[in-house]
Amino acid sequence: MAFKRKTEVKEPCGAFCVPQTYPHSHPYGGLTDPAPAGKADVRLYSTLREAIPIVDAAISKLVRLLGTFEVSCTNEKAQRELSDFLKNVPVGTFSRGINAFISCYFDYLLTYGTAVGEIVLGADGGICALYPASLESVELTHGRSPLEYAVSVNTDKGPVPVKYPELVLVSAINPEPGSVYGRSILKGLPFVSDILLKIYNTIGVNWERIGNVRYAVTYKPQNDPTDRAYAKQRAEQVAAQWGKTMQPSGPVKDFVAVGDVNIKVIGADNQILDSNVPVRQMLEQIVSKLGIPPFLLGLSWSSTERMSSQQADVLTSELEYYREVLNPVIRKICSLFLRTNGYGCGFDINWNDITLQDQLQIAQAEYYNAQREKLTNESAGENIEGRSDN
Repeated sequence: MAFKRKTEVKEPCGAFCVPQTYPHSHPYGGLTDPAPAGKADVRLYSTLREAIPIVDAAISKLVRLLGTFEVSCTNEKAQRELSDFLKNVPVGTFSRGINAFISCYFDYLLTYGTAVGEIVLGADGGICALYPASLESVELTHGRSPLEYAVSVNTDKGPVPVKYPELVLVSAINPEPGSVYGRSILKGLPFVSDILLKIYNTIGVNWERIGNVRYAVTYKPQNDPTDRAYAKQRAEQVAAQWGKTMQPSGPVKDFVAVGDVNIKVIGADNQILDSNVPVRQMLEQIVSKLGIPPFLLGLSWSSTERMSSQQADVLTSELEYYREVLNPVIRKICSLFLRTNGYGCGFDINWNDITLQDQLQIAQAEYYNAQREKLTNESAGENIEGRSDN
């Protein structure tokens, strides 16, 4: 099928720019219907990001460290139109540009292991927007064979297959055998995070009890019968005067009592458990699962300069892997744009360099490599001359 080039560009009409993957169900329909497979994990991982700030910070940093890219075409005119499209294409409600879409798409991919987006066509047949879909509004199943997937949108009457599945973008990280859903980088953290939250909650409760000082005022009556007879009234007077003395507003007041009155701070003799060791153990498990160096998260753990360099190299390889996962999505968007505009030229996706290390160190490494190649060539030349002389 040959595509005809458009003669004019029309403004996208809102009536024709409704994504297929937009939720069509009642906002409270999920209270009575059971959640489809995978939806419980979506809510779990969302709660995990809200409860553990370091998890949210790590995912946000991975999204920013992914970097940006450019697409180059062999046709100059197609290059200009494609660059303008990638820079100004509407994304969702407020954003514009392919980088905004990839950032949101990649954020979902890391958090839930699966990301779904859609290429929205306008009334003129061209791409009018990119829509990052929520996993709670769609359902993924196997297609006609285990090698294919099918996308359905959740409605009040149940999942309904989308009409144009070729416009839907789906990516998954390390899906389990036989599953269409990927595995989140947060998989395995709920147990560790639950222990960490218990420690934090206990620290807060202890500081609420002990940090806000409470006093125990004890009045002991003497052996005098008169003193014992009015013990209740005197205790009430002591309590009233102590309450006035401890009022936070006004000038500082002193408490004066007659008789055997004992005042102690509640909890002053108790010792709060040291939480540094268990909290660090839990954080080490979380950071190791997220795959980001601790120093990028503000954790001042002991590490040498060489260790930091090695951690940066590992993170670079992780980002390269994620770029390979996202390349098919970018390629599908660019290919559809070029075909709908009548271009059959090829294109290349060029990501910017990941520079997690100091530029001086990189220059020094290149200099040392050049010196090594020079010495190797000189040594090989001397060996050849020696053999010719013999």
